[in-house]
This record gives sequence, C-alpha cells and structure tokens, in this order.
Amino acid sequence: MAKYRFQVEVQPQYLPEQSAPEQDLYSFAYTITITNTGEVPAQLISRHWIIADARGHIEEVKGLGVIGQQPLLKPGQAFQYTSGCRLRTASGTMHGSYFCVAEDGSRFETEIPAFVLDDGASRVLH
Repeated sequence: MAKYRFQVEVQPQYLPEQSAPEQDLYSFAYTITITNTGEVPAQLISRHWIIADARGHIEEVKGLGVIGQQPLLKPGQAFQYTSGCRLRTASGTMHGSYFCVAEDGSRFETEIPAFVLDDGASRVLH
C-alpha cells in the first residue's frame, strides 16, 4: 500500500432543468468520492480542474479546497461532494488534480481521472 494516496471516483450527470440548449448553455453536476487509501491521515488543500468543451475551448479552475471545505481524511475514510459546471456545447471533458498534505507534512498530488460530460441526446456531430 502506498503511504500517501487518495482514490477518486466520479459520477457525472446532465442537468436538463438548468440547461438552455437553444442558448448553447448546458449544465452538468458531478459527484466525487475521495477515499484515503494510503497509510497516513491527509488533508485535501486545493484543486485544479481542466474543463474542455466539444469545440476545444479549455477553462482552468484553481482554488482552495472543494465546496468550501478542506477535508482531513484518515486511512480508509471517504469524503463525498457534488459540484457542477456549465459548457457552451452538449459535451465535454474534465480532469485535474488535488493537492494534499499528509499529517506528517509530506505533500502529494492526487489525479482526478478524466471523465465525459454529455447531455445524452443522440445527434450528428459536424
């Protein structure tokens, strides 16, 4: 087992009630579960997201914590939160990383695996 390790699982969801396709506005939510699979308690300090729409427009988002929190996770403990984003296209991707600090002062990054945001509608892509 790695001494410093968080595992990240993501469940994206399209939000049709908050979207306006006729205005090129598509809203998505994503629920993330972060589990400390390492051997040492560690705290999530900051996040770095790279969000890309189907036209190749890329937005980077950096900030402290997640949803206003910086959870401290003991080995085996999990933290779950839901957040969201808006795209100008009906699909896109997100990936990124979390910067973490272990209880012993060691610093490490945890990758957020790439996932697809999609409105689920069948259509022909140009």
